[in-house]
Amino acid sequence: MATTEAALKEATTLIEGALGAALVDYSSGMALGTVGGGKDLDLAVAAAGNTDVVRAKVRTMELLGIKDEIEDILITLGGQYHLIRLLKGRGNAGLFLYLALDKSRANLAMARHQLRKIEAGLEV
Repeated sequence: MATTEAALKEATTLIEGALGAALVDYSSGMALGTVGGGKDLDLAVAAAGNTDVVRAKVRTMELLGIKDEIEDILITLGGQYHLIRLLKGRGNAGLFLYLALDKSRANLAMARHQLRKIEAGLEV
């Protein structure tokens, strides 16, 4: 089982094109850990903003009566992918992994696959 820091480091080193990663508590909007980012990618701001995205999608599913779980939320920008993966399992409710990728270097399918593997090994 990997710690938060180890899991985020793994995401940014193993996933081609990774710009930054965070583990976020979407009840508070706070990042529990971050790796990468920089002046062009403030991971604390991204954590808070993407919390609003997750909350909106959860609320919309409730309003529509959709009885299913969100796996990923993908936001595609001109030069980046932003991938949000809601964590499942005991003790992980209310958390998501956030990964920003350089679109020109990333393989989205591989990034999703690696993020699922990282989630499976994450111990919070």
